[in-house]
Formats: sequence, C-alpha cells, structure tokens
Amino acid sequence: MAETKVVLPGDIIDTSLDSDEEESSVLRLGPGVAQIDEQVSAVAAGVLHSDNEKKQWWVVSNKRRYVPAEGEPVVGVVVARHGEGYRVDIGSAQGALLPLLAFEGATKRNKPNLAVGTVVYARVAVANSVMDPEIECYNSHTGKSEGYGELAGGFMFKCSLGLARRLIDSKAPVLNALGSGIPFEVAVGLNGRVWINTEAPATTVLIANAIKNSEFLDAKQCRQMVKELLEKQ
Repeated sequence: MAETKVVLPGDIIDTSLDSDEEESSVLRLGPGVAQIDEQVSAVAAGVLHSDNEKKQWWVVSNKRRYVPAEGEPVVGVVVARHGEGYRVDIGSAQGALLPLLAFEGATKRNKPNLAVGTVVYARVAVANSVMDPEIECYNSHTGKSEGYGELAGGFMFKCSLGLARRLIDSKAPVLNALGSGIPFEVAVGLNGRVWINTEAPATTVLIANAIKNSEFLDAKQCRQMVKELLEKQ
C-alpha cells in the first residue's frame, strides 16, 4: 500500500506510474475519485489511498450513508421478494436488487429460497446514478461463490464505514488478535455491517465489543485490548 494523504473535492491527484508502465497501464478509480477532462480529481473529502501494484486510487471518508461501488462486498438483509428476485437493504439510499439466479450454480429449477429477514453476504454488481444497485451472491467473473451467499445464524451489527474498510484488510489487527485466541466466522461489508458467528453468545458479545472498541486504536493497542478481554472471559 502506498502513502496516504487527505484530499478535498477538486484536488488534482497525481496518478503517474513508472515510465515503463505508463503507456500500457489502465488506471482503476474507486469511490471518491473521478476523471475530469484529462485529469484525475478527488470528488469527495477524505483520505486518499493508492495501490501502485494494482494501479488503483480511491478516497475513504466516514460518510453516514453507504454509496455502493461495483465490486465491493456488502452485508444485506432481505426485505422483500418479487418475480425477478429479492429486494435487499444494504444501507444505501435505495434498496438493492438480488436476482434469483445470482448464486453459484443457480438455475430456474434450482435456486435458493430466501425468507424475509435473511442476512446475505454479496458483492455489488451494478452501481450507477440512474438505476438501483444490483448485487450478487457469487463472483460472476469466476462463477464461484468465494464466500458469498446466505449467512445462517450468527449476529450482525453496524460500524462506521471507515472501520469497515480497515476490517476488510487481511492484516486487520483486531481480527488477527481475536483469531489467534478464539475460533469464529466473520463477514465484513464495506457498507458498515459486520456479521460474526461463534459457538457461544458470550463470545459473540466479546468479539463485537472488541471490533467496535478498535476503531481509534493502533495495532499495538488492539492487541493489548483483545488480550485483556480474553483474560476476563
């Protein structure tokens, strides 16, 4: 991960690459970044993140409402069913459409039957300003579920969008510290929702509290906090 800095709407972003990569590279612009004329500019206030290996730039800001972006993982709740699929609440301004066939191996004769209230882990397939977002419970590029689908049992809670983006990192300190001492399942959505599943309710409460308390702690403080929680368990 490259350096990060704070940007404001209108700030010009330097996306220059090494000279030998410049001509053949395709830039990936994520949330908060857009190409305006010949320049790449920030369109939202927040912290600019970049990954030179993936040639990707995006802005992370702690918004109150989630704005869907293609390819992002989300945790949603089924709120209605209709002829074409399901309406799912993902915390955005509009509910998302989950097609009946948007599951690994789904066919017209063999497809999941989700009840209202079911929690699902999905990825955003379509996101633009002229239509409702569409999600899918598998990766349509590979045809595999890759962990997406119905989340049976467990407990879902909300956190800030900024914390969710830190938790999605495989090196998230609090999740690594918890995983070294407690067996549990977790699904993190960039829409600020986290689902966890453990063997005991007390363990679920401990993990949820640890995750919420980690928002303003560094890696060392996260490890110490988790250690103290486990000692009290």
